[in-house]
Amino acid sequence: MKATLKVWRYDPEVPLEPYYQTYTVDVPEYATVLDALLKARDEQDDGLSLRCSCRSAICGSCGMTINNHAQLACKLRLVDAMEGGQEVVCEPMRNMPRIKDLVVDLRPFWSYVARIEPWLVPVPPPEGREYIVPNERMQELVQVVGCIMCGCCVADCTVTSVDKSWLGPAALAKAYRFVGDPRDAHKEQRLQHYSMKGGIWDCTHCFECVQQCPKGVAPMDQIMILRRLANEAGITNNAGSRHGRAFQSSVYRSGHLNEATLPVMSLLPHIDQVLGLLPIGLRMLREGKMPPPVRKPIPGIESVRRVFRQLEDDK
Repeated sequence: MKATLKVWRYDPEVPLEPYYQTYTVDVPEYATVLDALLKARDEQDDGLSLRCSCRSAICGSCGMTINNHAQLACKLRLVDAMEGGQEVVCEPMRNMPRIKDLVVDLRPFWSYVARIEPWLVPVPPPEGREYIVPNERMQELVQVVGCIMCGCCVADCTVTSVDKSWLGPAALAKAYRFVGDPRDAHKEQRLQHYSMKGGIWDCTHCFECVQQCPKGVAPMDQIMILRRLANEAGITNNAGSRHGRAFQSSVYRSGHLNEATLPVMSLLPHIDQVLGLLPIGLRMLREGKMPPPVRKPIPGIESVRRVFRQLEDDK
């Protein structure tokens, strides 16, 4: 089977702008994208740089952007990437500094992980005994401990691309591994830390991390669990939690999302941040895009409110 690879090339020691180079390789139909890249390197261009190790979707080192999405090159079959014969575009992962060709600097990624304090602070075991964890409690963590730290979720994260203070999906998924561990003594302190700016409330629910995770960890799902645990622990004095309450209150009152008051209610009591919204509000008002601050309830609003009350009763 013949396949065409369009590979992003960059060498910091050569005074050239980054460019794309095309390779045509002949590989078996069962070949992966990594197989094709290694064949191109071995037979056509020994200067092509990329990372790989296990070739079994275990080490995570061959993460790269393939056809505009972060994936493990060793897991993606070439025939699936070609989609009927198109060339396969291989680029370095986004949201990380680029070192050479398809190799990126993972130090920012590991700095995010370090900020969540990825170690247990153990509770004292019973005197003279070890701490035995119930099996059902550890079963809750099976999904999240499957993370191989490949960085694919961070590479495609829409928040990371605009906010470098954001901890990122991989680090926050790892955070739940410790919050959910019954042996950890710092659950509340962790939830306080993760609820600050750059933490669990900055996720925009774009689902990219869920879609791109090669091990099914679904980082966004773990972030949602952390949010729920933080609220249950009474850690609600933050913009994210206030945003959720304002969203709920708006829909309950009128059936509408009141976009005029939602930002204000989310940022209170930080008056300086509320005042910072004035220029945007004035521009929206001038362009006729400012929604009315008071909305008339939709027909059938009682049905909406009944759903809210039922959910409260189910709790």
